[in-house]
Amino acid sequence: MNYFITAIGTDSGKSLFSAIICEALEADYWKPIQAGYPRDTDYVGGLLSNLKSDLIPEKYVLNTPASPHYAAEIDKVRLEVEDFDIPKTDNDHLVIEGAGGVLVPINENEFVIDFPQKWGVSVILVANLYLGSINHSLLTINELNRRGVEVNGIVFNGASNPASEDIILKHSGYPCLLRIQEEKEINHEVVRRYAAELKKNL
Repeated sequence: MNYFITAIGTDSGKSLFSAIICEALEADYWKPIQAGYPRDTDYVGGLLSNLKSDLIPEKYVLNTPASPHYAAEIDKVRLEVEDFDIPKTDNDHLVIEGAGGVLVPINENEFVIDFPQKWGVSVILVANLYLGSINHSLLTINELNRRGVEVNGIVFNGASNPASEDIILKHSGYPCLLRIQEEKEINHEVVRRYAAELKKNL
């Protein structure tokens, strides 16, 4: 099965969760568009312990850490959803990490959400918890639902906030697949521990 990892915003924890789910399923990993450095592919690869996951090269690596539509403009390239196809792999599972949130533009008319919608891929939504995260989460969920995108569940990242989590889950109707707590250090052991927990919920 293929999973598309998206989030309620930038720096929500998509790459960390991508490493966790890749470890849980021994899945391959692909980030279609990388805007800026360091590369998320390198980060994910550095956290994996299993020997089965392959890291598939990005279709585009853009130089500027910015919205893909603007980073592409700077690099004088044109991003179009129709130019992207899911890479073929011998693995039963592929984890695809999006750029930023669902309405991050890749050009003046298309957005990150258009990828899972085009491919018919199930989405997992990562929500980090901060003041305003309820609003950002429910707006994201509403857009996913409006477009008919299948959502496998939600992952909460950061210090637990039951009041926020409960209201998000209530109004989304999605299950919570994992809660990632604040960790002093992110390493192989931490990723393996969360991977074992996640595996029970997939």
